[in-house]
Amino acid sequence: MLPAFTSLRHFATNTMKRAASEFRMTVPWGEVRGQVWGPSEGRPVLCLHGWADNCGTFNTLIPLLPKDWRFVAIDFPGHGLSSHRPDGCFYTFPLYVADVRRVVEALQWKRFSIIGHSMGGNVAGLFSALYPEMVDAVVLLDTYGFLPTQVTDMFKNMRKGINDQIQYDNKTEERKERVYTYEKAKERLKAANPSLSDQSADILLERAVREVEGGFVFTRDFRINLKNIANNNMEQCLHMMSLVKAPVMILLAKEGLFKTFILPDGYVDMILKSWTDQKATIVDVEGDHHIHLNKPDFPAASFFSVSIKTILSAQPGFEILNPNLQR
Repeated sequence: MLPAFTSLRHFATNTMKRAASEFRMTVPWGEVRGQVWGPSEGRPVLCLHGWADNCGTFNTLIPLLPKDWRFVAIDFPGHGLSSHRPDGCFYTFPLYVADVRRVVEALQWKRFSIIGHSMGGNVAGLFSALYPEMVDAVVLLDTYGFLPTQVTDMFKNMRKGINDQIQYDNKTEERKERVYTYEKAKERLKAANPSLSDQSADILLERAVREVEGGFVFTRDFRINLKNIANNNMEQCLHMMSLVKAPVMILLAKEGLFKTFILPDGYVDMILKSWTDQKATIVDVEGDHHIHLNKPDFPAASFFSVSIKTILSAQPGFEILNPNLQR
């Protein structure tokens, strides 16, 4: 039996130019939440947010995209308003891919496009490699679609992730939710994400905190901070990349994630060469890691939104509209 939609609630906030509906889907451990824009019969596009963010990250970008398309943006488990994974479970990329598979089965989508930001882009890359027949176009926002780890680090990460999880599980009685004022919660969010504008922080906080007696607590599961135990090396990433059959566009912010998250020497060139060999469109844009949320209507907005619309439409003969922004 397909998971059910438990409700679809219409709402609008002053942070969105376009009304969305609330998405709720049952899963064995609770529910996956999210937002929906556009008509049910519209072109299906799944939107996947980055680590520690939530689906609100697309609130300012989607209004710039076609209104007759159907956008579904989910909160990954452990993020936003979605349920946390059961006690004792890890947060890994394969499980996030399984979450996406559950969602598209519930939506009864046979073929669709994906927009993925940061971690969501890595989930998009892996999903597109595992299910190439289901994905017709991919847009990667400030992410390469795959995140290779050196072989020498893979098993160190696994050991640390397992130890951290067990240590966390053993401290059940010591866990306490810290209560913040709204402004203090906002300060903490911005300290962890320096690229967020003030307005962007408010947008993410709509789903990142819940009100309790005395203030607000963060909704995300602390376990998303633990070391990921399921890594892939470069050879595995390049092989998976070769399995992706959909047109791919990669929009990299010049002051984005990989200014601060440094990959080993040579890794970036290897990844970009592989994407180039597969005819992916790779473009540099001015801005930071959350440019799609902070400034979707920045001076190059026409290029930004038209480029996304063009690649999602998978039109043949796509050309870069502004050659100065191409790598």
